[in-house]
Amino acid sequence: MDQAITDFIAGRPPSRVDTTLRRLTHTADHSVLWFAVAAILAVRRGTGRHAAMRGVASIALTSFTANAVLKPLLPRRRPAAAELPAYRTVACPPSSSSFPSGHAASAAAFATAVLMENRQVAPVVVPLAALVGWSRVHVGVHWTSDVLAGAVVGTSVARLTRRWWPVRPSDEARARPIDTVHALPQGDGLVIVSNPFSGPPDHDVSDEVRERLPAAHHLVVGDGVKVEDMLEDAIAQRGRWVRAVGVAGGDGTVGTAAAVADRYGLPLVVVPGGTLNHFARDVGVYDVQEAVDATQAGEAVAVDLALVEAHPGRLDDPEDVSVTRTRYFLNTASIGSYPELVRLREQWQPRYGKWPAFAAALITVLQRSEKISVRIEDRWYKVWFLFVGNGPYHPRGAVPAWRPTLDSGLLDVRWLRADVRFSRLRVVLALILSALGHSRVYHQREVPRLDVELLEPSMLATDGEVVEEAGRYTFRVAERPIPVYRRDEERWTGRDRPFQG
Repeated sequence: MDQAITDFIAGRPPSRVDTTLRRLTHTADHSVLWFAVAAILAVRRGTGRHAAMRGVASIALTSFTANAVLKPLLPRRRPAAAELPAYRTVACPPSSSSFPSGHAASAAAFATAVLMENRQVAPVVVPLAALVGWSRVHVGVHWTSDVLAGAVVGTSVARLTRRWWPVRPSDEARARPIDTVHALPQGDGLVIVSNPFSGPPDHDVSDEVRERLPAAHHLVVGDGVKVEDMLEDAIAQRGRWVRAVGVAGGDGTVGTAAAVADRYGLPLVVVPGGTLNHFARDVGVYDVQEAVDATQAGEAVAVDLALVEAHPGRLDDPEDVSVTRTRYFLNTASIGSYPELVRLREQWQPRYGKWPAFAAALITVLQRSEKISVRIEDRWYKVWFLFVGNGPYHPRGAVPAWRPTLDSGLLDVRWLRADVRFSRLRVVLALILSALGHSRVYHQREVPRLDVELLEPSMLATDGEVVEEAGRYTFRVAERPIPVYRRDEERWTGRDRPFQG
């Protein structure tokens, strides 16, 4: 079959295709072509950047597999230069083993990885990858079976990355629709606070929020002013006019506004204005326009709020009368070294991607962190840290990456034990083998409430920020979910919107 296809190509008359494929195969040398495509994809945040990072990582793994492992093990002569006319061949053809094709493997790996994250680019990336593979046969440096084997290797390696780096099936989490919230035309009935200090210095959405929601009562955070006090005062002044609380900022500001909205029984409007905007992304609100669409249509979903009660003392001490301090958290809470892990992950995530950054941060933190003694479910453990998620995170038995649902009524509790022999080494090996869920070091529970006691007071972090120090904590889900405005994408698909210049 290989010889027949090569003979067929040799018998074709010269054409512009020869020049085009020679140039294309050169641009794919050392994956330069795919790095250029990845750079273009990475310009856009979200799925584009995720696709670029997974594509580059897949190329690295595939290149090692094909060139460093398979080629030395499976040596094969390349097609003889005399089999094709000179105008169809390339100068300085490679002399390494022909099997499998490294170019085809990298092309297939990149295309498969990109499609796993962003299927919208399939009409461009897939034909381009196929042409690169075919170009290797056309210019006479590979047999057809080399290219097919390379494509299989690349596709397999790219799909294998899901074991370490899970693919999120949908950007927005599932949540129960609520049809009892008011429509807020142009923001009428909305008290909204914008925090210009939440995000990057060059990114302030407060002016856009004021422009898109002109009828709302707008507040802007200043130095030394508490978001909670600003919202409380505005609600007291506006009285019955207030139908919803809004916030434009990062997760910390959103959490404060959510606590106020919950106390007053009001729905929440979220506008992403922070650096990472984890909560807004989970809800499914990516920009100001999506928040405006939802408020105008009166569309919302039920979202759980989680609380942590910090009360120094011991759980079994009936005489303890310490004042309990309650804090809300939208995403995660943690005890131990987890805040440092989050800080390193967020620092490295733009460069390496979420999962690789998390894995590297986890290994780094385990080298530095100190063990803490904690009682969980009436049993004492020594742990590296305790993680509590507002709702079950996926994947189970691995690094928590996303929430599939926002109104489960459960907490996701995970901890890494430090009282198991070689616990650090076990964690690292489990990460490498994608077997963390089967390790004795790893524990996970899903519960509506969790009481935790510490041998010594330890720091508590909520949504990545250290906020408290106490000897015991109670984590629970709030009694009722809070309505959060989110447009119904199925209803909005194809609907005409006003032109936004």
